[in-house]
Amino acid sequence: MKSLAPAVPEDAALSVLSHFRVEFYDSLYKRADALFELTDAVLCADGPVTSLVELTLTAEHRRGHGAIYDAVNHGWLEPLRLRRLLASTPLPRAADGRIVLAVDVSNWLRPDAPTSPDLLFCHVYGRGRSADQMIPGWPYSFVAALEVGRTSWTAVLDAVRLGPADDATAVTAAQLRDVVNRLRLAGQWKPGDQNILIVMDTGYDVTRLAYVLADLPVELVGRLRSDRVMLRDAGPRRSTPRGGQPRKHGGVLTFSKPESWHIPDQSTATVTTRYGAAEVLAWDRMPPRLQARGPWLDHCGELPLIHGTLIRLKVEYLPGDRDPKPVWLWSSKTAMTAADVDLRWQAFLRRFDLEHTFRLFKQTLGWTVPKVRDPHTADLWTWLIIAAHTQLRLARPLAEDLRRPWERPAEPRRLTPARVRRGFRHLRAKTLRPAAVPKPSKPGPGRPLGSKNRRPAPHYEPGKTVKRVETLTEHVRLKQQQG
Repeated sequence: MKSLAPAVPEDAALSVLSHFRVEFYDSLYKRADALFELTDAVLCADGPVTSLVELTLTAEHRRGHGAIYDAVNHGWLEPLRLRRLLASTPLPRAADGRIVLAVDVSNWLRPDAPTSPDLLFCHVYGRGRSADQMIPGWPYSFVAALEVGRTSWTAVLDAVRLGPADDATAVTAAQLRDVVNRLRLAGQWKPGDQNILIVMDTGYDVTRLAYVLADLPVELVGRLRSDRVMLRDAGPRRSTPRGGQPRKHGGVLTFSKPESWHIPDQSTATVTTRYGAAEVLAWDRMPPRLQARGPWLDHCGELPLIHGTLIRLKVEYLPGDRDPKPVWLWSSKTAMTAADVDLRWQAFLRRFDLEHTFRLFKQTLGWTVPKVRDPHTADLWTWLIIAAHTQLRLARPLAEDLRRPWERPAEPRRLTPARVRRGFRHLRAKTLRPAAVPKPSKPGPGRPLGSKNRRPAPHYEPGKTVKRVETLTEHVRLKQQQG
């Protein structure tokens, strides 16, 4: 099923877009006019953004090139206010009316920036085997709402930069908690609605996040590695003649050993247009095997049994792969029906739509184009790109197809973000433009010609600054040293 833009009246859609532009301008506290026109220049530039200075040549940016650098380096945007604004915008929903969120990390690579602080080694995939690399950069964790069907549209709701001293699981848990609370305050989720579905890939500890976020109306679905081992449910407690403590769990289920699998609780088969036949097996009440390491080192008492549903998805083929490997998923919800299982793995496949958003950010909107030094400047530019992408999404019902002669005509309300951006210059003339007219000024003197820079920038080493304790013995010894 293909995703279509919501059928919204033109006047209502234009009102929503204008309201967002005004509220976005109000969230800019320093250099507001220059930052607002810079965002419009990103939206109205002809072709991909290749440099900041070329954005000053657009008609939408009425200030000089000095103003754009001053705004990026010394401007200030209030992230909390913009986060609340993003949560209040119209969001896409699944077929059953629930909100589906995806969380993933995208890296702003800075391999040649030794004077930039807070850099981490970011994993970058290569084209061949053993070609992966670790390159210094700033990793950003994004949370976005997903649509149904095949689409390249997402609604980005939050972005957090991971620092050298941050624990990825703890930062993700706090980020998801804040996003869900903002959605509740904005009226996007009300008591009685379906739980918010959150999908994630193998890089996340889905069971730990499910345990930490158990008090929220959310359900987590995450991909597991193919070498994992799950535990079976112990079943109802039975009295034994010998007495003793009852069993906590049953046998084990090893992903790589089909002989260890027991009869699944649900089994479905679906014919898809892209992947052929999709066969799904689901086992209910399957807790993972936890160990006292990583995020569970600080857990007080006995490690919990976190029950969930284990899902095995096997498709007939993938683009370029005639014999794909199965995908293992784990959901924090138990007692699922066959329809519930199908909804979960289909929602997980929609997680890859976020990759299209990352590609648009980097290749078209120029997210990683500026060679900034300060990570706070990178945070400001990231929020400007998110605000620009949100305006494209809100302008989606208003856009016309300005296609190139060699391009195929797009179906009604099926325009991609790049095609909506082509006509945003015409839509911008119909919206509110709160930025003030620039005042005439003279450029500063700058550094005198021939003078040397006597204040060189300090150099920083990329990587983690806090060593992660891996074993319980090291954790106890560290506690004793601190105490």
